[in-house]
Amino acid sequence: MPFAQLVLGSPGSGKSTYCDGMHQFMGAIGRACSVVNLDPANDHTNYPCALDIRNLIKLEDIMRQDRLGPNGGILYALEELEHNFEWLEAGLKELGEDYILFDCPGQVELYTHHNSLRNIFYKLQRSGFRASLASCYIGRYVEANPCQFVCVHLSDSICVTQPSLYVSNVLLSLRAMIQMDMPHVNVLSKIDKVSSYDELPFNLEYYTDVDDLTYLTPYLEAESPVLRSEKFGKLNEAIAKMIESYGLVRYEVLAVENKKSMMYLLRVIDRAGGYVFGGAEGANDTIWAVAMRNETSMMDVQDIQERWIDQKEDYDRLEREADEEQARIAQEQATELGQSQPPGPAQASQDTGMEMETDPDFGDMSVPADGGVKVTRKK
Repeated sequence: MPFAQLVLGSPGSGKSTYCDGMHQFMGAIGRACSVVNLDPANDHTNYPCALDIRNLIKLEDIMRQDRLGPNGGILYALEELEHNFEWLEAGLKELGEDYILFDCPGQVELYTHHNSLRNIFYKLQRSGFRASLASCYIGRYVEANPCQFVCVHLSDSICVTQPSLYVSNVLLSLRAMIQMDMPHVNVLSKIDKVSSYDELPFNLEYYTDVDDLTYLTPYLEAESPVLRSEKFGKLNEAIAKMIESYGLVRYEVLAVENKKSMMYLLRVIDRAGGYVFGGAEGANDTIWAVAMRNETSMMDVQDIQERWIDQKEDYDRLEREADEEQARIAQEQATELGQSQPPGPAQASQDTGMEMETDPDFGDMSVPADGGVKVTRKK
């Protein structure tokens, strides 16, 4: 298990949907991936669960035997997992070199002030799953099969529609970054829904870059009469200055069913975790490596306002047409070659004679005629 994502987020932020979509996406690009369920309350997962905490302990059993509520039961379950760390370690070793997605519970206490979740992953690091960060990259190849964890903190993008909710969410993200003390990628999920909400006072870049929060003061005051008092005014100013002084929080955006959005986010995560400096042994990343040479396939973060709000329908239509055209071309090539399926990346580059492109991270790689993948949500 040389690389892994810790998927965090409040209930309803889309963690399990993200794990399902990312698992499908990694399968489509040829990366060996497994999902580990760490939520003792999640008794039904859409994704194939390679390792499930419910095989060790179930939330309903804790609630019945120890007379705890749901929140207290989940905290107890993570403490139990920490005390039975050998069970988790043994299960992960069976997964070999797979890229791991950890689907974590939604209780924010687990990654804001409760220590068990952090301790579990620190133990994994100390047990040899990860070498020091300096040996992972900085101009060198990966050594000794290190593992780098990346926290992927999901937040429902509806938080941008209400100033107080957005500020609270930024505080939550900041606290999680400090508590977990690992490479961290904050994500506004369900970004494709924002266009259906009321018009925002600022462009999406303001919310993703977490610009000066004092600009939100008039909108905070308009949100509730209570927030117009001098006391709350000083509190809002102090919070804005504190967040700015840390300078840690910014957000990526994600629409889990959109191919380019998933490609962009995975690239950000790969950079944060050092995957781009040396993939896991045994993880066949050929298709992904090819796609990453094609910079035109990446979504420019500066265009998110245009992509997801101003001209969302036009972009959706153009992407559908492009996918259909790619599928048609691939099918024609397969027919010419007498195949029932479109040719793979290596064969496609040989057949079409496409030139090599150079990427500073990955080197030379042929670009296939059809580098598209499609992620669909299971029902």
